[in-house]
Amino acid sequence: MHDTTFFTPVAVTVGAGHKRMIASLFDMHEFLTEFPPSRRRLSYGGAVKACEAARAGEISPEAARDALITFAVTAGILWPSAQPAVSVKPVARGQGGYAA
Repeated sequence: MHDTTFFTPVAVTVGAGHKRMIASLFDMHEFLTEFPPSRRRLSYGGAVKACEAARAGEISPEAARDALITFAVTAGILWPSAQPAVSVKPVARGQGGYAA
């Protein structure tokens, strides 16, 4: 069994506003094992098989990572790659600290 670190970790949502970084095959295996059975989809089985195959050296870790991303997308738990930009505009202040 191999535990290989991914070139780029995968971020998934694990709760209200919380993310979990999956950076290796071990992390992937642990996450998939802990994932609630009631929320598993068809792509879950593919991700598990890919993880096991990568740990056995039968496929590349990046192929297993791709299977994890597919599962995360279908389950709706993939963390957005781009955070929303927040724009702040200055407000002109008048006398007494109130906006003019």
